[in-house]
Amino acid sequence: MPVSRAVPAGPGAPMGAAEFRAQFPALRTRVWLDTPGSPPGAAPVVSALREVLDAWSSGDFDWTEWDGAAARARGLFADLAGVPAATVSTVGSLAEAAATVARSLPRTRVVVPAEDFRSNLYPWLAAHEVVTVPARDGATRAEDLIAALDDRTGLLAVSEVTSREGTRLDLAALREATDRVGARLFVNLTQSFGALRFSMDAVRPDYMAVHGYKWMLCPRGAAWLVTRPDRLDGDAPLTPLAPSWKSGPLPHGYFGGPLNLAEDAARCDASPAWFSWVGACAALGLLGRLDAAAVERHVLGLAARLTEGAAALGLRRVHDGPPSHIVVLAVDGAERIAERLRRRGVRATALGDRVRFGIHYFNDESDISTVLDVLRG
Repeated sequence: MPVSRAVPAGPGAPMGAAEFRAQFPALRTRVWLDTPGSPPGAAPVVSALREVLDAWSSGDFDWTEWDGAAARARGLFADLAGVPAATVSTVGSLAEAAATVARSLPRTRVVVPAEDFRSNLYPWLAAHEVVTVPARDGATRAEDLIAALDDRTGLLAVSEVTSREGTRLDLAALREATDRVGARLFVNLTQSFGALRFSMDAVRPDYMAVHGYKWMLCPRGAAWLVTRPDRLDGDAPLTPLAPSWKSGPLPHGYFGGPLNLAEDAARCDASPAWFSWVGACAALGLLGRLDAAAVERHVLGLAARLTEGAAALGLRRVHDGPPSHIVVLAVDGAERIAERLRRRGVRATALGDRVRFGIHYFNDESDISTVLDVLRG
């Protein structure tokens, strides 16, 4: 699938993998392959939060500066995603983004993978008729999702990379299929944006959402909803889930008056958790110094080495689809293996009959060697 640069390099030479790795103090003593849960704190992000806490403690702060962080993060995110800032809503979570879209649509049939993360399942179940498509042979498959679509379908909601399986779905094929039946497409990039490139032109999602606390290195509580310009108004216009003082146009008012919504996607902004957004600005600044193509090559290369090394030991991926940066191995005794990994300083996640490894740009060859050594033992 053709891709555009979702995480462009900042001014000057892009930051290489070794320099990026040096931004994470935890990596001096740990092998971190649990970014699908959460990454360790990056030094610039932690520093920004410490400055906020110090200012809060001393009283030497201006709350309006904190309050403006979400708007600044909107612009930074729009640059990374290659979308107009006017199409971006700043929200608190993926679930809030999905629920906002669910509220905006008239009741319809929504197709969702049965094994998708619940934040991309429960908001649809609460508001619409939902068809869940079961995993087949342990993995969500694009062809099964396509087969579930018909002319009654109003929306297909998917994650580009599934959290439980590491499956990377063919979004361009899903877009083509939704177009054939006249359905909209909601794409969750929480497990991919910041590691894999994403092509807005190839996919043209009606809605795209990402929570930044995983691959984007943000504190939890900073998330984004991108609505295609033609979906902001007209049929089923984008509607705020919880209208607040942030729902109106600038300058924001505080007291009284009729409901007056912003004309762009800012009408769905959540009232911001200030510190999360201060940290998000720092994280976006760090990601903006990376070259997206180099990041994707790096993470997919390490994932391929881990997959091949595990296969030589008799361990297979739970799916046979296109590779992603999340490698999920089918194993017996997942908890036992996860404990052995922890004793070697490796952070990964046991999920019942499987162990999940998530590879970011800060991981290197030595991390993969350590994992394979543990698995070999």
